[in-house]
Formats: sequence, C-alpha cells, structure tokens
Amino acid sequence: MLRIVDRYLLLQFVQIFCICYVSLTGLFIVIDAFTNIDHFITFSRSKDQGLLQVLAEFYSYRAIAIFDQTSGILALVAAMFTVTWIERYNELTALMAAGVSRLRVLRPVLIAAIAVGLLAAANREVVMPQIREHLAVDSRNIGGDQAEKIVSQYDNRSDILIDGAEAIVATQTIVGPNFILPSELSKYGRQVAAAEAKYMPAEGQRPSGYLLTGVRSPSELREKPSLSVDDRLVVVTPRDAEWLEDDQLFVVSDVTFEILTGSAVWREFASTAELVSELRSPSIDLGNDVRVAIHSRLLQPFLDGTLLFLGLPLIVSRSNRNPFVAIGMATLVVALFFAVSLGCQSLGISGWLRPALAAWLPLIIFCPVAVYLADSLRR
Repeated sequence: MLRIVDRYLLLQFVQIFCICYVSLTGLFIVIDAFTNIDHFITFSRSKDQGLLQVLAEFYSYRAIAIFDQTSGILALVAAMFTVTWIERYNELTALMAAGVSRLRVLRPVLIAAIAVGLLAAANREVVMPQIREHLAVDSRNIGGDQAEKIVSQYDNRSDILIDGAEAIVATQTIVGPNFILPSELSKYGRQVAAAEAKYMPAEGQRPSGYLLTGVRSPSELREKPSLSVDDRLVVVTPRDAEWLEDDQLFVVSDVTFEILTGSAVWREFASTAELVSELRSPSIDLGNDVRVAIHSRLLQPFLDGTLLFLGLPLIVSRSNRNPFVAIGMATLVVALFFAVSLGCQSLGISGWLRPALAAWLPLIIFCPVAVYLADSLRR
C-alpha cells in the first residue's frame, strides 16, 4: 500500500513542479520575446533563418538558466502543494490513523525535492559552463557579434593593463586594443596599439594570451626580439615566432576574454572548478564577489534543503487547512530566507563580512530553526 502512496505523491510532486516551471518559463518567454521582438526579427533576417527557429534556439538555452535560478523555490512550491492536496482530502489523516508517521508519508516528496537540488547542482557545474557563450548574450545582441563595452583589467603577473575600444563576444576579439606595458617591458615603448586582438587559449607549447593583428605601435617588429620577465616570455614578436606575421604580436596573459567583457556574467555561468582555478591564477586579482560565489555554490544544495525544511513543516503541522494560508506562510518564509541570504552576500561582497562567513551565515541562522521545525514531521 505504501508503495502505491509513494508513487502517488511522487507523481503529484513531479506534475506540480513541471507545471510551475513551464508556467514560469513561458511567462518569461512571452514578456521578453514581445519586448525584444524587433531584435529577433532583425537577427533572423540577417542570418536567413525563420523567426520561430531563432526564438526556439535562444529561449531553449534561457530555459536552462531559469531552472538553475528557480529550482529551489519551485521544489518547495511543489512539495507544499503536494502536501496541501493530500491534507485537504484527509488522506494524510487516514494514513496517520493507520499508524504511518508523517515523515514516512512525506518521504517520496522529500527525496524528490532533494533530487531536484542535486540536479540543479549538476546543471550548474556541468551543463551551463558548456553553453555559457549562448547564455552570456542577451536578446539585444543575440549573435554576440555586436560591439560591447570592455572592462580594462591588469594582468598582475606581468603588470600589463589590457584595454581596448570595444569587444566582440562571438569571436572573442578586442577592437582597437591598447595594452599599457610596465617599465620593465617598455623597451620599445609603453603602449602596444593594434587594429584588433583575439584571445587564444593555451594550446600545446603556446601559453594563453592575445594575438594582436595590425600592430601600429611599436613599429618595425620584424627585427626586434621578444620581451620577457624573469625568463618568461611576455611579448612575443615575429622574430622569435614563425607563426606570427610581420604586423602581429602575441601578449601572454591568463586574463580570459570573459573577464574583460564582464566578470558578473562570467562568474554566473562558470563552474566552481573554473572559479577556483581563476582565483588561484597569479594574473588575476578577483574580488570578494568571486570568493562569496565559490562558497555559495558549495552550500547551495544545503541551502535548498534548509529552505525545504523551513516551509514544509509549517504546512504539515498547521491547524488551519486553508491552502491560501499555507501559501501565505510559505511566501513569508521564502521572502525572509532570501532577504537574509542576499543581505549576507551583499555584506560579503562589500567587505563588511568575510566571504566564507557571508555564505555560511544564512545556513547558521536558519538551519537550527529548520531542524526544530522538522521535528514535527516525526510525530
């Protein structure tokens, strides 16, 4: 009998979760698509593609990002409505009268909600980093071929300031690059200016860096040797690299193109391993936002579980069986939880709290409350 109840509750949870997710995603698509329909029409005509094809491809990637952003709250909503549904028709009361505990009845719902959190973590760490070039563009720059603002960055390892007029995301190219060299590399001048610079990741014996084409300054590159710091090549000239043309330079750097075009977008769609790797890089001085993001990523499944055990006991143990009261209570809990979480993250990013403490503090505050409330599920 219990296996039948388990399948029944699990089916209810999955149905409610899918309905809420599809409804929320559909609402976002309708609002965003109609707001930016002119951009989609222009892009579809330039690429000679159908409008529906462009919309389907663009929002299929957006749907993955929406799942990452809403999985925790949707799992709570699905669990809440599943429990409210069986309570409204006294099914939970009948099972408890037969000697079955609340915790045993709700076990499939809890397992399903935890599975959603683990699926969201896998999506965040494996899927989204593979498609971040599609997620990084917005509806006003669908193909990523329009110029965007560049954020100048210092390469702390070589002390080179990497700057430029604008960036093209689709080709990872800097238009009008202007690299300022430190004094130890200023043998040919302090400024390296070119028509464009393309980021090239490390391959074989060649390190990562920027290939500058159409170099205007310094001049007469063909006869000049490469520049190095502590026996490490930093500025490679055509004289020492046969694969470079006469008007090209290669500047070695671990500052990736994603960081130059906006660290917030890069941080959102990078995996935790990539964030840790960039944090350890001597070339980049990342701020507290990345440190807070790393700790938050590691704790996110636990935060989702805490949110679940905060909201669900309030619904199960309540004396009033009005579903609207349950919705109101869950809304207050979720609002308070997210307000504290976002507030702690803001304090950590601004430096008022240490990054580790900023990520752990919501768990420290709400986990004891969730444990106390979850005790009602055993009775």
